[in-house]
Parts: sequence; C-alpha cells; structure tokens
Amino acid sequence: MPKSDQLLKVQNELKRLGEENARLKALLAQHGIAWDGPIAPDLVAVPKELAPVPPQFTIEDKIVLFRRLFRGREDVFPRRWESAKGASGYAPVCGNEWKPGMCCKPKVKCGDCAHRLLLPLTNQVFYDHLAGQHTIGVYPLLQDDTCFFLAVDFERQRCTRLDFLCRTGSGPLSQAAWRRACQLHL
Repeated sequence: MPKSDQLLKVQNELKRLGEENARLKALLAQHGIAWDGPIAPDLVAVPKELAPVPPQFTIEDKIVLFRRLFRGREDVFPRRWESAKGASGYAPVCGNEWKPGMCCKPKVKCGDCAHRLLLPLTNQVFYDHLAGQHTIGVYPLLQDDTCFFLAVDFERQRCTRLDFLCRTGSGPLSQAAWRRACQLHL
C-alpha cells in the first residue's frame, strides 16, 4: 500500500473516531448522564508522511530495539533462575559462578564473595534471551539514579482497559507477558 494511501487511511480513522466520540458524548447528555472528563487535546499528531517500515526486522534490528526499549544498566544484568523445588527469581550474572576454587556457593552468598565478577550486558546476551536460551531481566535504575522506562504491575482484573490499549496499539504502551500479573512497560 502506498504511503499516501496509508496516511489517508490513518486520517480517515482518526476522523471517524472523533465523530464517534462526539456521538457518544451527545448520547450520554441526552440520557442525563454527567460526563465531566477533561477535554483531551490532540494527543497524536497525524504525520505528514509515514515512516518507512522495514518488511522484516533483522536480528540486529531486534537487539537494537530491545536495548532501546528496555534500557538500563549496562555493567550488570540479572538472569532468571529456578530451583528443583520450584522457587524462582533473578540474580546478577557472575562470570565465576560455580567455578571450582572461585565460587563457594551455597556456603558463601554471592554478595559476600571475594571472587564475584559481574558480567556486562552484551548483544550476545540479548540474542540468547530472544532465542529463548535464558531469561534476563534489567536493572532500570542507573548508577546516577535516573531511568529510561517504568514498569508497573496491575492486578489482572484491574488492567482490562490498559491491556486493550496494548493489544490494539491504541496507547503508548508496550506489553510484556509475565507469569503472574498484567505488567505493562510505559
């Protein structure tokens, strides 16, 4: 589909949604239902020209995208672990973990280990994560106490509207499927 057709389609959809919004507000008023919501400015500017969309993302494109969306500390990262008894969590990755003569787990906690060697987050680590070889996390709070994204947990029954925004792309949210809750990354 040519860019001009895509742009026209987006503009028509925006117009249709505006008309539907006005119709619904009038219907509420007609039935005496108060609606005091703020009048939202145009939150989405209609672009004059749509950005080109690559037909297919390369592995490098995906890694760059993930590193940009989930930007955090680069000097350390956590990896998910699971015990034989079913307990699980995330722990910083150590280059000396379980190495004989270096790692004294479980007698010595990692935080107290003199041989602790925290590994940096690399493109290979991201590739392995995307390939399903392991699950990594991110430490979003940087060493200067700033961050680039916010992760919020909502109970499943309370996140229906936000979940809809994620699935439809109607909001500035990207959804990550997590194990216990509707967790959205803003």
